[in-house]
Amino acid sequence: MRFIIRTFFKTLRLVLGPFMLLWEFVSRPKGLVRSAPAQQAVNAQCQSLVLYQFATCPFCIKVRQEIRRLSLPIARRDAQHNAQHRADLEQGGGAVKVPCLKITEPSGQTRWLYESGAIISYLRERFTA
Repeated sequence: MRFIIRTFFKTLRLVLGPFMLLWEFVSRPKGLVRSAPAQQAVNAQCQSLVLYQFATCPFCIKVRQEIRRLSLPIARRDAQHNAQHRADLEQGGGAVKVPCLKITEPSGQTRWLYESGAIISYLRERFTA
């Protein structure tokens, strides 16, 4: 029974995944325009951020859309198909759950922020002009 359920959801992801990625591309928001010095400051701040994600996760798509809207060059790690990124997420954050934003503070301390709503709130609070 478990095999049938897993096969069903795997097939569903294979069928719906391309449509979700197409919708993400079509509904891509325009990025926030900042002055060159302001964007350089934002780029420097984003060096300490990493988004762990799955390509077709709807919550990850939601976070990626907000990242585009805010014009943030945040590094992305595919925790679905890359075993090393998956292991890093599990070891650092404690769970393989996406989306997850890894925040490295200037002091060197690392925080792992889960939940798309919390990530979007954090990004808006930190980077909205």
